[in-house]
Amino acid sequence: MTPKGSQASNQKCMVFPSLTNHKLPMRTYDILDLPLTYDANEMAMSMQLTSLISNLRPRQLLNLNFPNKDATLTCCAIRKSDHVVPETQSLVHQFNPTTPIEEAVTPPTSWYTDSSFFHFELDRVFYRGWQVVGTTEQIKDSRDFFTGRLGDVEYVVCRDDGGMVRAFHNVCRHHASILASGSGKKSCFVCPYHGWTYGLNGILLKATRISGMRNFHINDFGLLPIEVATWGPFVLLNLEKESLPQKEVDSHNVSKEWLGSCSEFLSTSGVDSSLSYVCRREYVIECNWKVFCDNYLDGGYHVPYAHKGLASGLKMDSYSITMFERVSIQSCEGSSEKSKESYDRVGRKAIYAFIYPNFMINRYGPWMDTNLVVPLGPNKCQVIFDYYLEHSLKDDTGFIEKSLQDSEEVQIEDIVLCEGVQKGLQSPAYSVGRYAPTVEQAMHHFHCLLYENLVQ
Repeated sequence: MTPKGSQASNQKCMVFPSLTNHKLPMRTYDILDLPLTYDANEMAMSMQLTSLISNLRPRQLLNLNFPNKDATLTCCAIRKSDHVVPETQSLVHQFNPTTPIEEAVTPPTSWYTDSSFFHFELDRVFYRGWQVVGTTEQIKDSRDFFTGRLGDVEYVVCRDDGGMVRAFHNVCRHHASILASGSGKKSCFVCPYHGWTYGLNGILLKATRISGMRNFHINDFGLLPIEVATWGPFVLLNLEKESLPQKEVDSHNVSKEWLGSCSEFLSTSGVDSSLSYVCRREYVIECNWKVFCDNYLDGGYHVPYAHKGLASGLKMDSYSITMFERVSIQSCEGSSEKSKESYDRVGRKAIYAFIYPNFMINRYGPWMDTNLVVPLGPNKCQVIFDYYLEHSLKDDTGFIEKSLQDSEEVQIEDIVLCEGVQKGLQSPAYSVGRYAPTVEQAMHHFHCLLYENLVQ
């Protein structure tokens, strides 16, 4: 990953003053798209560095605590050079974002099936910018935490004893064990492997059985932080930004970077923290993450054919689409006005907001649900649904159960569609498709944003 605005033309990434007499075969990596080489005089040292470098994360500063205290390894956005190959980059240019939607073809099947393209995508799309990873409900109180994985990045988010939200790479600094799992409440993080213990502020509190270890400084082995922020009821991480020392992030700047000029519209459309959290449902789907996004972004094209129950509650001829910088809004009026005593899940108007690259907010009637699409592989994703409800209805169990049942029906219908599309994408009979210009503008906008990320 290449962080924007970084300057590294004269930066040396490794300094080993005492290791210059003997040379081993050179190994090359990319640092900010410039070649980086190292040499060492001991095979053991070479093996140690090779293993460490292959697992480094963006903008990581590590002190290896070698006998020579000047021997420090500083890492800035290192990635293996074989992750970005000409063949993968050529796949990106098989889509042309400048072609008008009336003439444009969709991205090729390789965008949805190729393994190298998937990893390239993780680097260029998901390891950059703000990414939703959870809800504030999961860290409502001090000592609450939750864990997750995005690509190769294992993370843990917690609220410390002072109420500050923090996030770290969920990896013990001793021998790389995953530190915490699931979610819950903890006063500290204890590694299940060798018992190294970290505070909720990331500081290493205890390192077991280290007698005889030389040049070990406990302050150099705290958990590696990740920048974290909240907006409304959502928790976001930014794997790209510097996060040392960790401090509160300006929510206005996060709003501007993540939502652009759409933030005010969402806030005034009932997307806020005043709703009551209801529940979460998760689905693992056998399709590329973009297939699910494409399905969401087709302007209601598939709704009359695949979701007849949902379509009966919408005035499909009122469907409208508005595009912002990184957000697209689809909206549609409800088909009828029902009395408060009647069951009415959709209400008078439904708003479907897609926030690039993989987050959806659906506001309809008294409900809000969100869809987080987590890439698991070129042919698999996980979709996480969180449901929120207006406070006045939070105890109406009959209304809630019927609404969730209707929502579940729509999700199952979408899963069948998406898995069928993925099978078709893997068929030799299909290479590219076309856009329906009057309804699929948001899908085209999504593909253009992807292209922009992938060529940067």
